Amino acid sequence: MQDNSSKAMIRLLGERVKTYRIDYPMTQKELADKSGVSVRSIQNFEHGEDIQLSNLIKITKALGLGDNISMLVPDVSKKPSMYLEKTKKKVRVRKAVKTEETIFKWGDEE
Repeated sequence: MQDNSSKAMIRLLGERVKTYRIDYPMTQKELADKSGVSVRSIQNFEHGEDIQLSNLIKITKALGLGDNISMLVPDVSKKPSMYLEKTKKKVRVRKAVKTEETIFKWGDEE
């Protein structure tokens, strides 16, 4: 998606919804019945025309993609950096040294 205009994004989303609908498999009429969005709005969207946001949400839910809509604007509190700040820093701990083992002895000494 090199063209970042809103029309290009709408066109891309419409193409993806169409591809997903066909692979589902589902007709435009079946999608309209399941989503509550008119067939004409679905046709318009699949051809790259703008539709209401509420209709897009209804269509994605009807295709089983409703949970993915939240990825458009991620939850700020769930950024990876938020978790980094809350974790404790690891502190290196040395193994306790026994005093008897620290005295060096030759193999023939006992």
